[in-house]
Amino acid sequence: MTDEDPRKHYQRGGNLMDRIMNGTVSWLVGLGVDIRGSRMLYVRGRKSGEWRSTPVNLLVLDGRRYLVSPRGHSQWVRNLRATGGGELRIGRRVEAFRATELPDDRKPELLRDYLRRWAFEVNAFFDGVGANSPDSELIRIAPRHPVFELSPAEAEAEADRVS
Repeated sequence: MTDEDPRKHYQRGGNLMDRIMNGTVSWLVGLGVDIRGSRMLYVRGRKSGEWRSTPVNLLVLDGRRYLVSPRGHSQWVRNLRATGGGELRIGRRVEAFRATELPDDRKPELLRDYLRRWAFEVNAFFDGVGANSPDSELIRIAPRHPVFELSPAEAEAEADRVS
């Protein structure tokens, strides 16, 4: 790991294989095919206000839902921070959500489970840390990988009406 600020870390994609894989996953998820939890994430741009989309892996652990950014502090992460929510889509099914970014000390178990499920796809972005790495290594990389807990947008609206 370099001396870079971990809060600014981002590993750019964009090579031919990335474009082919993202395009294929996006197309299949658009048809409603669930590929190991893949969804299309839609978030409004923090400057333009226009909807932006990218394929993501939805992590479900102990009944809770999370988004992990394997590449770091990406555009979708910045947009999600600014807007506080978005939509997950698979086929015609659309789920609006609110997002809460987690502090680094809550990430190790989630990063471990994420790596356990999707290592074949994301290992290159985790600086040699894997699902079997010690907690100290997961804590070390936690600042480089934003994690958001998702809650249904309608549940928050209902809570606001009750209070």
